[in-house]
Amino acid sequence: MIWNERIECMSREEMRALQSEKLIDLVNRVYNNVDFYRRKMDEIGIKPSDIQSIDDIIKLPFTYKSDLRDHYPFGMFAVPMQKIVRLHASSGTTGKPTTVGYTHNDIANWGEALARCLTMAGISSHDVMQVSYGYGLFTGGLGVHYGAETVGCTVIPISGGNTRRQLQLMSDFGSTVLACTPSYALHLADALSENGYSLRDMKLQIGVFGAEPWTENMRLELEKKWGIKAFDIYGLSEIMGPGVANDCEFHAGLHVNEDHFFPEIVHPNTKTPLSDGEEGELVFTTLTKEGIPLLRYNTRDLSILNHKKCACGRTTVRMNKITGRSDDMLIIRGVNLFPSQIEHVLLEMGETSAHYLLLVDKENNLDTLELEVELDESKMVDTIKDLQMLSRKIENAMNSAIGLSVKVTLVEPKTIARSEGKAIRVIDNRKLRN
Repeated sequence: MIWNERIECMSREEMRALQSEKLIDLVNRVYNNVDFYRRKMDEIGIKPSDIQSIDDIIKLPFTYKSDLRDHYPFGMFAVPMQKIVRLHASSGTTGKPTTVGYTHNDIANWGEALARCLTMAGISSHDVMQVSYGYGLFTGGLGVHYGAETVGCTVIPISGGNTRRQLQLMSDFGSTVLACTPSYALHLADALSENGYSLRDMKLQIGVFGAEPWTENMRLELEKKWGIKAFDIYGLSEIMGPGVANDCEFHAGLHVNEDHFFPEIVHPNTKTPLSDGEEGELVFTTLTKEGIPLLRYNTRDLSILNHKKCACGRTTVRMNKITGRSDDMLIIRGVNLFPSQIEHVLLEMGETSAHYLLLVDKENNLDTLELEVELDESKMVDTIKDLQMLSRKIENAMNSAIGLSVKVTLVEPKTIARSEGKAIRVIDNRKLRN
């Protein structure tokens, strides 16, 4: 199924012409209405008239999260507040919150983008969608909610938390789609039996999971545990929220709604544009956003672009699943490490649960890395010797995969704290001592 065939199957030439038209309008709007962008463009000697096509986007300045924080709360808005109909904001756990505002048109475009994404996952008006992303200032819950209503789904706006009630309503209301973080979906699956349910009590068919990086092996794990088809949805509040991109049934990358969000890949250090197939930082320009339009926003997410036509028939550019973030990357004894690499090894081995915690510390001025992993209730070992053998096996697999020695500690099932939102995978105690 395709929601908007005219856009999603548009030729590359037609798409670039549409993007050029929208970029020219966008640059004029931000130059005339946002002091920040007028100053940035004046500093590098760029005027709106210098932007004649989408190819000229590389002339424009980058935008960073710090810019939004420096102009908190409304300094980056391009329209008067009376035209803003909704506000969302990040949690602000690493500094000031980033505030985003939406006009009526922004909300409509958001619903359209989500409708395309959900349709890619095979969702239709026949579905009952349980939205277990958080509602409120976080964009996940309301974003997916509006998209599901645009498609015509019956929406259950349960938000996150209260696992017993999640499972009860999933059973009682006959939910066919679950939307939440992949880690919470795994937690719900693990909680089925202890709450008196089994897969026979559920009608779930599709999962739409996002808001945190997750691996292909995690997809397979979720599909096996739930008996569903699992899809990856991507977005971030600064750009719009969920609905920037989604994968289709071929899982060959996430289709970007590029008539709204123009993607680039740039080198993490030099910030120079990279070609298809090269991994770097993902950058977005919001071509249609009115409330808080952004030029070349550097997400710090690491990905790869692919402009080839997909087997599903869509011609929109695809981005690879996010492997991590350039600024969340751990450097352990000179080795770059992303938590998703740990998850990949554990799920590939299949001898423990997928719940883990990385503990990074420093001893005698040397970095140490400990991995706590929960045992799988269905594969519990019998003796201390068996535990030691499994620990060594995981340690050897980790060393082979990531090139680092890791101390593995096996812990009882359900002892690692669960999250109703983004999973906490790393505790870096080195930061506490700097």
